[in-house]
Amino acid sequence: MKKIWYAALFFCVLFNFFTFGISAEKISGQIATGLKFSVSFTEDAHSEALTGRIYLMLSHNNKQEPRFQVRRALGIPFWGQNVAGLKPGDAGIIDENSFGFPLRSISEIPPGVYFIQGFINIYTEFKRADGHTIWMHQDQWEGQNWLRSPGNLYSDVQKIRINPEKNETIELSCKNVIPPVTVPADTKWVKHIKFQSKLLSDFWGQPMYLGATILLPEGFEQNPDKSYPVNYIQGHFSLRAPYGFREDDPGGKNPWRRRGYEFYKFWASADCPRMIAVTFQHPCPFYDDAHAMNSPNLGPYGDAIMQELIPYIEENFRVIRKPYARVLSGGSTGGWISMALQIFHPDFFGGTFSLCPDALDFRAHQIVNIYEDKNAYYKDYDWLRVERPDLRRPNGDIVEMMKDENFYELAVGDRCRSGGQWEIYMACYGPVGEDGYPKQLWNKLTGEIDPEVAQYWKENFDLRYYLEENWSELGPKLKGKLHIYVGDMDSYYLNNAVKYMEEFLENTKNPYYSGVVEYGDGKPHCWGPGGRELIKLMAAYIEKNK
Repeated sequence: MKKIWYAALFFCVLFNFFTFGISAEKISGQIATGLKFSVSFTEDAHSEALTGRIYLMLSHNNKQEPRFQVRRALGIPFWGQNVAGLKPGDAGIIDENSFGFPLRSISEIPPGVYFIQGFINIYTEFKRADGHTIWMHQDQWEGQNWLRSPGNLYSDVQKIRINPEKNETIELSCKNVIPPVTVPADTKWVKHIKFQSKLLSDFWGQPMYLGATILLPEGFEQNPDKSYPVNYIQGHFSLRAPYGFREDDPGGKNPWRRRGYEFYKFWASADCPRMIAVTFQHPCPFYDDAHAMNSPNLGPYGDAIMQELIPYIEENFRVIRKPYARVLSGGSTGGWISMALQIFHPDFFGGTFSLCPDALDFRAHQIVNIYEDKNAYYKDYDWLRVERPDLRRPNGDIVEMMKDENFYELAVGDRCRSGGQWEIYMACYGPVGEDGYPKQLWNKLTGEIDPEVAQYWKENFDLRYYLEENWSELGPKLKGKLHIYVGDMDSYYLNNAVKYMEEFLENTKNPYYSGVVEYGDGKPHCWGPGGRELIKLMAAYIEKNK
């Protein structure tokens, strides 16, 4: 009878949460449980007190360590809790109030035998030039990925029986340290650069770094007096060579590696147009890339890339320093960045080939109209509340809902400290909040949209709106330069914003935009020309416009 009463209370409180936006802490606080997990670290692992976030991770199996099974839609349960000034040997506590995903509270763990692991994500204090002091995870050249960031701590895996109704504290000691990143060695073809940015370090009050991976054309060393056009490829942080280029034959088992090897054979052949291909590394405290923009939360990443990184590349790798010879490309986040760089720097870059770009129009921020919708997670009708999907397959099957990805991020870190996709949008596009962290577009627990923040996004980073407001000035500079490709079943619904952009572009006058918008019939995310096809498209475009 007692178990029935607890179950009834849980579902009643859960209903109130989704209806009235009651916090997760209040929900789990009303479900009594004596179960706790203590997470500590040894002095050998980390000799000083730390501020950060501790985690408990739990799995049915030990095929991989639990920390390697944490992910969004198909991942294992985990819970997080902030800690401040935690000393070696002292413990932070994961209890029923600690926010988790996909199970909200540890009180929801079904009784049974599990493999568990503790983890600690270490934060750095940033005393920013804008007067705010915030605590964030500092990238260690892994691409702002807390689960594999060097210096973060983790425990050994324990196999243990758990009963959430039992009054006990299970101890986990983090004595293992994630080792430093190994940067691939330079070769004849591929060069890596990394340097401290003065602009970014001055803003963040900590050493901040920029980098790039440069793929050189056949004959570069043999022709020291020759300069080349450049493809600036935008996208997520990676130390791999552009286009997955690899010289060794991987065999046929891994199609991605095979594609990189086939690209190498094309790149080295007489059939390949000679150009330089470059990927950027600009990880920031919020994400694996800073969207290459200046932003109140991110600081002068746009200036640092334009004034520090690109000049360094062009001075040291014999780039033709003329607009026609600088061509942008990118997919997904890189699709948005390449479009934004071209639009905000129309005289510097000669054109962009942008695949499946993130929302070009915030009337379709994936599947949310941030200007008219009241809630990012739900569509409300008179008698029905419908959840918004976040990720689909080309056949229409739903993989993930909006609230679930956001709840995952909230379990990883509060105040936009998850390193997740939704939170870099809030950090890049949005204003600074009173506490120094990004003022969020929507409440991460309830999904309720803040219309003032939405208006800020519109006025600063809605690319379709910016073009519409400034076409008389920008149109002559962008004519023929915009090339957009997207599947009409894009996995993240990004085709909707492309459609809005296309409607605007097709109605431009004085001048007409004279670019390209193409849709792949039934195609998912990142459809569009790539590899050999894209290189030839860009080379022909450069030749036409030089």
